[in-house]
Amino acid sequence: MGFREHAAHVRRILGIVLAVLLLGGVAAVLVTGGDKDTGTATKTVRGVIGSEKAEFFTDPQVVKALAAKGFTVGTETSGSWDMEELPLDGYDFAFPSSKAPADGLRAKAAQKTKATTAPLRPFYSPLVVVAHSAAARVLAGNGLATLGPRGTSGTLKMGAYLAAARADRTWQQLKGSAGHAELSGTLFITSTDPVASNSGALYLAAASYVADGGRVAGDRAAVTRTAPLLRKLVQVQGAQQSGSDAPFRDFISGVGNPLVLVYESQVAAQLLAGRPMGDLVVLYPDTTVSSDHTLVPLTENGRALGELLSTDPELRKLAVRHGFRPQGAASEFTAATQSHTAYLNQTLTGVRQAPVPTGKVLHEMALRARDQGDTA
Repeated sequence: MGFREHAAHVRRILGIVLAVLLLGGVAAVLVTGGDKDTGTATKTVRGVIGSEKAEFFTDPQVVKALAAKGFTVGTETSGSWDMEELPLDGYDFAFPSSKAPADGLRAKAAQKTKATTAPLRPFYSPLVVVAHSAAARVLAGNGLATLGPRGTSGTLKMGAYLAAARADRTWQQLKGSAGHAELSGTLFITSTDPVASNSGALYLAAASYVADGGRVAGDRAAVTRTAPLLRKLVQVQGAQQSGSDAPFRDFISGVGNPLVLVYESQVAAQLLAGRPMGDLVVLYPDTTVSSDHTLVPLTENGRALGELLSTDPELRKLAVRHGFRPQGAASEFTAATQSHTAYLNQTLTGVRQAPVPTGKVLHEMALRARDQGDTA
């Protein structure tokens, strides 16, 4: 081999060596950069949640706070009662909107020996009715509600409202409704499907409690006593949504019924985010139900996530930002919403909490309201 050929051969070898070194350097940068991007997240957990918590789990600040504690959380939404029909394989947790569906999920999980601990209740939210201002004023003018000084919040008189529903009252029969084209037809509150969704079922629980003289339904006879009224409350609505998120979005967009049952958290989140409220009025039923958002752990990682949501100060703060009331810490919600008392009843003054029937009775109540249960 001549000198030139030898030199060229050496250059080729050096080129190959340099290319390998450079590629190695690039690979090292990419790996390091990847580690830097993923932070400290080491546990990936998957869960099924009520739709009203979807924005909480997709909030970039919540994602960041969970990653800082070693969690990446993936979620799917479902009606709280529909969750029991889902296969639980592959989920680390289920997060319905109250204790009753959570009890059913825990029982189902226990059959598969997957449940690791009792359910956890990181936060809660009372049910409220949102109304457009014209509708709220008409209700107040007919003794069905009272309004605060600013007219943006008030109280729905459940007894009077249920009497109107029982009598099939229409908006046109209420004084002050003339001139409001949107106030026509039968007076009713839009709620979610009680067979599929927690908020719809809890609406029936509160209505049953009031209609039955302040007694919580405990058996089939109690369900039968109020079934005709509950059937009216549901069937006048026609098709119902299986989650509370869509009806609230429709209301904010100015479409749909002028009275809609939602979680207080949905209203509070709107306020705390500085979003437009339009002519929204918040009516707290004088007898309502607080929905305890209940996480059912299905694996150890699911349990750890539930404990973190319950105890971590940053995540509790973020839960409040999404309108939820942390369990055992009323002051956190009160402080965060201090500038929004024109809409929010922070201390729930004048609001009675109705006891909730067992999951079995509540499910029977929902089926009877939908004409899907035993009508004997």
